[in-house]
Formats: sequence, structure tokens, C-alpha cells
Amino acid sequence: MEATEYIWMDGELVKWDDAQVHVLSHGIHYGTGAFEGIRAYKTDKGPAIFRLTDHIDRLRRSTKALGIPFEYSVEEIVEVCKEVMRVNGLDSGYIRPITFFGTGSIGLNPAGANVHLAIAAWEWGAYLGEEGMKNGIRVAVSSWRRIGHNSFMPDAKGTGGYINSALAKTAAVNAGYDEAILLNENGLVAEGSGENIFVVRKGVVHTPPTASGALDGITRESVRLLLEEDGHAIKETSITRTDLYYADEVFFTGTAAEVTPIREVDDRPIGDGKPGPITRRAQELYMGTAHGQLDLHPEWLEYA
Repeated sequence: MEATEYIWMDGELVKWDDAQVHVLSHGIHYGTGAFEGIRAYKTDKGPAIFRLTDHIDRLRRSTKALGIPFEYSVEEIVEVCKEVMRVNGLDSGYIRPITFFGTGSIGLNPAGANVHLAIAAWEWGAYLGEEGMKNGIRVAVSSWRRIGHNSFMPDAKGTGGYINSALAKTAAVNAGYDEAILLNENGLVAEGSGENIFVVRKGVVHTPPTASGALDGITRESVRLLLEEDGHAIKETSITRTDLYYADEVFFTGTAAEVTPIREVDDRPIGDGKPGPITRRAQELYMGTAHGQLDLHPEWLEYA
């Protein structure tokens, strides 16, 4: 991560190194926070933040679900995100809004703790590598199971829930893979450690429902709509581990991952071992739209 100059924190811009919290903050000890990841792309019209309002609205929903007070309007935080891009002189980059309980309570109940809200932005390239974007990545099905709806809220971006993802990601990388796929407690595919997943078989594109433990991803929704409008059949359905092995194509979607092909699952090549035509089309549609090169959904681009 390359530091920028300013971070917005609790209503004011502060220097990067000065954006600090107390070691006894409730969110550090218990993961009581919510966050978003948002990308901005360089375009001919200036920095375009992809579906910014939708991301901030999801942040608001996550805080509501998790019981974290959110004292700002969506519109106010949208403007702050744009300001953070501008003051840091970024033409493109990654924006990270995060809100969490601070000091005032050290027991499990956060009642009495204050609430922080910070927004940072920095340059960030391909999350899973340029080589992975071009030729696909190797993934493994994790031994860790995706947190379920009876234990947490997997379709809310709560900070504490991501220890589940960190365990899966770390184990996969340590075993020589690029990423992990998590199954839920019923053995059905949920998602990657930080990405939604799509499976193509016989020309039909499948993706797990949020009921399986998948995040209600904004990139997932965008790619799904773009492919549907391009004439592809999309089904939201349960997916098994065997379905992954039988697939003609598999790819991840996410703000960080964008559209990343998967060339191998559990040492088994997907299709002919390289990105397939629907995956490539999804990449073209998504990246073209995000960079303002395709005029398919101009309402998704909000300029800083």
C-alpha cells in the first residue's frame, strides 16, 4: 500500500500518519465495525468512482444491521469520498470507508463507546495480479467454512466477519494457491475469500445466492446485468464442489478483484486451462464500463 497525503477522519482531513485510534478501541478488540471497498478509474472525463452511491448505501445498511450508529447521510459521505480523491491528487485508486466503535466500553456490549468514521484512498493495481487477470489464477477449496446466517451476517460487510476470509486466504496462499473458495456448512459454494464467484457450464452462467453465504456484491450485480444485457443466460442457484470441477469457465468478481478468471480449482484445470469466452466478455464489459469506454451504464460512474 502506497501512502497518500490525507485521510478524512471524523469530520476532518488529517495527515496519513495522524489518522490513529486508541489501542483500547472496541472495534480492535471485537471486530465491531463495517467497511466498504470502492474503485475509481481514470477516464477522459476525470476520475470516475464506480457505483459510489450504491457502495455508501450498502455501508449504511451494514451499520444498521450491525447496530453501529451512522450519523451522516449517504449524500454527505459520497461527497467526502470525492473530496478525498481530489485532495490526494488521485486519477484512479481504491477508496476505503470504515466505521467502528472506539473507546468508552471494553466489554462485549459496545454501549457507551464512541463511533469513528474514516475514509482513505490510495493507488492500487490488480488485486490478484496482472498475470492473474490475463491468464487466470489457481484456487483451492478451503477447509474453512463460510460463516453462516445463524452465526453472523455474511451479506453485510462487518469487519469481524473477515477473520473467516483471512484464515481461508492465508491457508490457500501458504499452500501455493492464489486464492480460496469457501463452502458453507451445507457443502455448497458460497464465494471466494473476498470475491463473488460465477460458474459457466454449457453456455449458462451460474452464481450462488446470498442465502448460500455470498455477499450481495455490487460488482457481482453489475457483471450479472451486463452479461444479461449482452444476451447471456444467468441463473442464481446452488453450486456444489463438483460443479466447479465440471465447469467450462469459472471467474471471480469484486471491487478489488474486478473480473478475475480462474484457470484451476484444486489442481484441476477449468475447461482448457485458460480464460474462456464468457469470462473474457465479462472482463470487456465491466472494465469498458468502469473506464467510461462503453456507454452502457453511465449512471454507475460518479466523477470526483
